[in-house]
Amino acid sequence: MTSSTSLANAWRLPRDFALITVAVEAAIVGVRFGRQLSSASEDSGYGLEVWLGMAANLAMAWVLSAALAWSHARQALEVRGAARLTQLRGPHVRLAGAYLIVRVLEYFVLSPWLYGLELLYMPGGRLVQLAMLVLGVWLATWIALRQGTQASAASSDAGVADAAAPPGAWSGRTTVALLIAAVFASTQVWCVMAVDPWNEVERTLNRVVPFLGFLGPPLLLFALAFWGGWLGIGRGPGPARIRPFRAVAASVLALVLVVGSCAALFFVGLAAVLVPSSSSMAGLGGLIVLVGVLVLLYLVLTVLLTRFITRRLYRPYL
Repeated sequence: MTSSTSLANAWRLPRDFALITVAVEAAIVGVRFGRQLSSASEDSGYGLEVWLGMAANLAMAWVLSAALAWSHARQALEVRGAARLTQLRGPHVRLAGAYLIVRVLEYFVLSPWLYGLELLYMPGGRLVQLAMLVLGVWLATWIALRQGTQASAASSDAGVADAAAPPGAWSGRTTVALLIAAVFASTQVWCVMAVDPWNEVERTLNRVVPFLGFLGPPLLLFALAFWGGWLGIGRGPGPARIRPFRAVAASVLALVLVVGSCAALFFVGLAAVLVPSSSSMAGLGGLIVLVGVLVLLYLVLTVLLTRFITRRLYRPYL
């Protein structure tokens, strides 16, 4: 019979998996950039805005990898049940080893190869890196959660008795909203890094504005996506089963719809503003107004579309 301690350890797997992925990422970055960071003021010549951009990129990668690792472990808990996961042998060690191998290959083999092809800092290179991150988390968690013959022989109904989260856990509504917000904000920042529109502008900014530029938007997007997911789940504690990949799907789909809607409106508005303009100043003023409207619209659509999609995807569980 499975002890209560073993069941509690199984329920901590999502948190442990998230922490392990962050620890592996931090260790690799420490090895790769430790020497550069220690001599940044003397040899590297990087400005503060460059280091802030790198830090923002790394932070969003860590948030995304942690959210995905948490999702895989939580999905296994809800599908198999905690009793079956207690039969796993060394899932933490297997996850750490597998993820370390995958990320070392990405950092020290794939990235230099893309850099040699001059693709690393192009959108295509960033998308390849994003795909490698997602696939790396999936492969590592698959290896860590793979059941042996002993685990496969566990009772098929073991997951029914321990399907509910232990006392003291966050409500389903809070957990879903946090997961949606984390994936939405990290993926959005990754997309911005892939396009990198601020490379030339940063050279003219002081040392305060870059910090606010890298810190403010992700936190704002996180808050808005969290609000949308919170409203989408509705009143009450929320679903008993988190179904994490529904939250991931909701955040990605909401991001695609928000970006697509604003891009379409931008091109329509650009044609309406610039073509009829009789002077360059009038066109510039109209363009500034258009950008301001799109920024506000982006924020509003983030909440509304996230709420709508979350409600649709979680309706069977509410």
